Amino acid sequence: MTTIETSVLGWILLLPLATAALLGLLHLSTPAGRPREGLYAAIGIAGPVLAALLGLGVLADLLGATEPLRYTDRLFEWIAVGDFRIQVGLQADALGAVMLFVVTFVGTLIHVYAAGYMRGDEGYGKFFAYFNFFLSAMLLLVLAENPIMMFVGWELVGLASYLLIGYWFKDPLNVKAANKAFWLNRVGDFGFVSGLALLFVSIGEGGFSFDALAAHISAVDPGTLALVGALLFVGAMGKSAQIPLFVWLPDAMAGPTPVSALIHAATMVTAGVYMVARFAFLYDAIPQVGLFIASVGAASALLAALAAAYQKDIKKILAYSTMSQLGYMFIAVGLGFYGDGVFHLFTHAFFKALLFMGAGAVILALHHEQNIFRMGGLHRRMPLVSWLMLVATLAIAGIPPFSGFFSKDAILAHAFASGHYWLWGIGVLTAFLTAYYMFRLYFVVFLSSPRKVHIPAPLPRSMLWPMVVLGLGAALGGFLGLPEAYSGSNFFGGFLASGGLSAPEVHLSHGAEYLLDGFNVLVALAGIFLAYHLFVERIVREPEPKHGFLSALLFNALYLDAIYETVVGGVVRSLSRVGHWIDTRLIDGAIMLGVGGWHLAARGFAALQSGSLRLYALILFGAMSLLALYLLENLGGLR
Repeated sequence: MTTIETSVLGWILLLPLATAALLGLLHLSTPAGRPREGLYAAIGIAGPVLAALLGLGVLADLLGATEPLRYTDRLFEWIAVGDFRIQVGLQADALGAVMLFVVTFVGTLIHVYAAGYMRGDEGYGKFFAYFNFFLSAMLLLVLAENPIMMFVGWELVGLASYLLIGYWFKDPLNVKAANKAFWLNRVGDFGFVSGLALLFVSIGEGGFSFDALAAHISAVDPGTLALVGALLFVGAMGKSAQIPLFVWLPDAMAGPTPVSALIHAATMVTAGVYMVARFAFLYDAIPQVGLFIASVGAASALLAALAAAYQKDIKKILAYSTMSQLGYMFIAVGLGFYGDGVFHLFTHAFFKALLFMGAGAVILALHHEQNIFRMGGLHRRMPLVSWLMLVATLAIAGIPPFSGFFSKDAILAHAFASGHYWLWGIGVLTAFLTAYYMFRLYFVVFLSSPRKVHIPAPLPRSMLWPMVVLGLGAALGGFLGLPEAYSGSNFFGGFLASGGLSAPEVHLSHGAEYLLDGFNVLVALAGIFLAYHLFVERIVREPEPKHGFLSALLFNALYLDAIYETVVGGVVRSLSRVGHWIDTRLIDGAIMLGVGGWHLAARGFAALQSGSLRLYALILFGAMSLLALYLLENLGGLR
């Protein structure tokens, strides 16, 4: 692979970071009551736009190269201990360039959308400062040349998500949601950093860049590698909201809708999938851990789909759908089909960003109503949003020729061809549920009879045209991975393979692929028909709360959140009480006992300072008498 040194990557990273700092300074220096929304929006959008243009240039160069190409940018040396060196370096190979495009291009569209959505918010400048910081942190994560810098970006992404989820901090529920996301991700990050530490000790002096790790990984004991791979995936569980560390994701909807779109489409939750793909050289050597990853992904996909089918909050439905779609991606990368996983990440960025933007448009137009059963009949009043939401819903449901069909069916086909039939079966069942709950959302919000006549507020154009661009991506993006069975060449997979992301050899005839794809489409159509039958043909009423055990279990996603709150939270609270008792009774008690002795002595000495001359004379007389007796005694002894 040809490596070219360039400063472009540093500028891509610096531009959103510099605009974030500038926005923060302007926000702090702006007097109250003097909004500068136009200026804030211009600066907030400029950084991502320039980064996206540079990123497109990098991607174009890699696509046009006649041989595998990689850009690098060595910024400075950060750590130097003996022979150990850590460079603050960036790199963009095929995988990095794809992620760079997703983060900057989709992120830019979300920034433009946010300029209209957040209009009138008192912290407008602060919001865009956080937003650009979030984008810059994700860019560091995907462009990092070594795992140490990836981890720095990983942690900064966690910090940015904490700030944005709790952005409306005056509401205690938002603060609680931000804290939950922060602490659950710290649990995952402990596994991530433990895996990195173990890998560093195992590699020794061989270097710690991704290239050096790949060159020396074969010298590490297989058992150690398996433990490293499992620990790294614990980090991915937290960041990408997989079982059991997913409970923060639905609550994260407390943040503004543009934050949800950025987290779910272009940044945070995709980090776990990217990390596994970046460590492909490690996971290729430990297929048993890869199968574990695929199994967790399948279980997460199914559980999230079941939970989404019972939700009424439009954003929580989409939150669980993200967890479910990430499960598909982990099935792919766990089985070694990294190109399929990244391709689904790519298409998912378009249709999931569009779904959240559409949901945000509905929420804003209906004055922040989020219960889908209090909406209805919006197709005639919001036709553009309705059609765009339909495109995104068809894409996530896997209906051809929309993008989700090609990316999701590639994962299912390769799971089947590799002999993992139970993973394929779970994937197909999840596809049925996905089509059902997504069209349940669409039918109820846009086609059902409204419970009351809604007069939606007009939406800014800055919210609408980014949705149109994403709609084109959701409709046509799948053709970049058109397989040979459909007269394509899987251009997307080939590009990633040129950067080193290979896949296991599987053999699946075109006829078998047609049958599998056709079956998947029929399953999705069955889910759509069920949703149509229940929510269009019938008069839609807001369902009464169901008290059945199974429905309550699925609505609450197996009650894992409550279990954590009761068991883990209870243990932590008990330990806190014990620690408080030790601190106040034992430690403070011992200290105060010593202090009490000195206090008594001080009171005794203080009593001598009474101010009474008679007492002082008496003390002096007594002291002189004792001195005289002592001298007489000693003089007598001398004689």
